[in-house]
Parts: sequence; C-alpha cells; structure tokens
Amino acid sequence: MENSFDNLKKHIQFFTSISDEEFAASIQYFEEVSIKKKETVHRAGTVCKYNYFTASGCVRMFFINEKGVEQTIDFAIENWWITDLFSYINQQNSEFYIQAVEKSTILTISRNNEEILCEKFPIFNSYFKLIYQKSTAAAQMRSKYLKQFSKEEFYLHFKKNFPEFLQRVPQYLLASYLGFTPEYLSEIRKKEFS
Repeated sequence: MENSFDNLKKHIQFFTSISDEEFAASIQYFEEVSIKKKETVHRAGTVCKYNYFTASGCVRMFFINEKGVEQTIDFAIENWWITDLFSYINQQNSEFYIQAVEKSTILTISRNNEEILCEKFPIFNSYFKLIYQKSTAAAQMRSKYLKQFSKEEFYLHFKKNFPEFLQRVPQYLLASYLGFTPEYLSEIRKKEFS
C-alpha cells in the first residue's frame, strides 16, 4: 500500500528526476498530518507557515467576505499543493483559511525547511519552481475564464476539465468556487439533464 511520501516522490518524478537516496534524505523536512473533514489547518489573521501537499483527500482555501459569506478560491486534491503563497513567502498575516473538505492526509513543509531543502538538494529548486509556475499559470487562466465565459460556460468548462471535483466537492462549495449561489448552480445542473 502506498504511503503519503510515495505520492510525493511520484509527483516530484513527474516534473524532474530524484534519486532514492536524495528523496530518503529529504523527507525529514516534511511532516505528515492527518486532518478530519472540515478541520482548519490555517486561519486568516495568522502567518501561513506551511506549504501543504495533499497526499490524499481534498482541501480548500477560502476567505470570508464583508457579508460573512465564505468564498472558496482554491481546491487541492491528491498530488496538488496549496498555500496562501503571499503570506507563506512574505511571512505576513494571511487573509485566507485552509480547511479539509474531506478526511485528508497532507505533508507540510515550513518556509525555513523548504529553503534548507532547496539548498541541500538543488533538485528541489527545479521542482518548486515548476510547481509555482504551474500554479501561477492556472491562476491566470482562471482569471481569463472568469472574464471571458458566461457563468454557465465557466461551469461547463470546469466540469469538462475537472470532473473529479463534481463527485467529491459539495455543491455549495463548488458554487462558492465558481462564484455562483448554490441555487444558480442547481439551475445550471438541472438544465444539463432536461
């Protein structure tokens, strides 16, 4: 049976090559954490001290708007990273929460440990650079789709490209991520099947 570190190793190997020895020496910089459904691992108003690799489960990042409504801005399922990058890099207070959508296992790495890791094992410089580039590119495309597509087109695009989320993420969270009310998302979904 695979463990969380096997998932991380496969993910690293997808982007770059790492020897068994390098990987075995690198895992001391990570901590494996099991989190329950709806458990919050990071709170707004505090510095985001960790970068989180989702080994299993599903995690989300959200903020609470001026009306007191949670707005989901990101999800991470297996083999995805999630953090408040601005807070993590600059060590400033965060505006976001990070919470488990379902029972999850995450690997955490602190900013300090990430720096040590990249210094000791240059392969991690390449890996994290590619991860951050991919994350930035995805955020740019999401911003484009929000401006280019109608709400219905945005939902259909999301459904086509990320079908796994429709099975695993509660509709109210999906609606929050897409910028809809749950009722509007229900109407779109009903239309699909009529």
